[in-house]
Amino acid sequence: MNRSSDGFYPAVDESSTLSGVSWGAIFAGAAAAAALSLILVLLGFGLGFSAVSPWANEGVSAKGLGISTIVWLAFTQIVASGAGGYIAGRLRVKWAYMHGDEVYFRDTAHGFLAWCVATLVTATLVAGSVSSLVSGGVQAGAHMVGGAASAMTQAAGTAAANTDSDQYGYYIDSLFRDDRPAAVSDDAARGTVTRIFVRSLSNNGQLAAEDRTYLAQLVAQRTNLTQADAERRVDEVYARTQKAVADAKLAAQQAADTAAKVAAWTTLWMFVALLLGAFFASFAATFGGRRRDAVVYLETDTYVTTAPIR
Repeated sequence: MNRSSDGFYPAVDESSTLSGVSWGAIFAGAAAAAALSLILVLLGFGLGFSAVSPWANEGVSAKGLGISTIVWLAFTQIVASGAGGYIAGRLRVKWAYMHGDEVYFRDTAHGFLAWCVATLVTATLVAGSVSSLVSGGVQAGAHMVGGAASAMTQAAGTAAANTDSDQYGYYIDSLFRDDRPAAVSDDAARGTVTRIFVRSLSNNGQLAAEDRTYLAQLVAQRTNLTQADAERRVDEVYARTQKAVADAKLAAQQAADTAAKVAAWTTLWMFVALLLGAFFASFAATFGGRRRDAVVYLETDTYVTTAPIR
């Protein structure tokens, strides 16, 4: 091999001035990994929605769904990142006159960079494509919950719906209270009782003595009970109402605590799955790089036969 004027081989001088990053191979591996990740994520959502049932004691449980989601996410990262890393390592240029450790490091870096690009692209695609599927399921659940809430609202009465907009209704009702049992309509009585209950529950939970007496008058007027029996009924109903409100608050707190724990565990397992994806992408890139360097070029020599000169 001929040397140049400065004493170095031309191939060595040329390889030292080139970049060690094959961006074409990285983007090719990232595109393959992102596409495969998107396909597997969509398949996982399809399997998950098909396994969930709105009926009680049917379909997969919440715990089983969570475990299967974690396993599928880890499987998706391993397969997609491994494929993308292998493609990035297999398609990169061949580095000549370089130590094996440097080649190993560059292959690892190519796999890691391909995983980084694929992760960013997949996050964008999943946020745009899967959100419509998830929102469809959430909207279906919201309609179910909304129907139940609507039934509860109707059971509470029309006056309860107007309580928020008429926050001073309790004080206005007190203007027209009379010791004599006044004949009022059922809707008006229900509205008055609802406003008294709402204010007492939201204030300190204690029913004032004058409110208790007035409610007993309304009850006695419609049930033919004595004042004492009506007051006992008011106490019983108000106690049950307090218990229902306390149970609802406890259920909401438990649901919030469960949601926080689920979010924390989901984030941690997603972190583990992404680490697995980065590792397998880097490892597969080194394997693909070795296969790339093991390629043997076959050259065909062409011989030209000429007739002897006489």
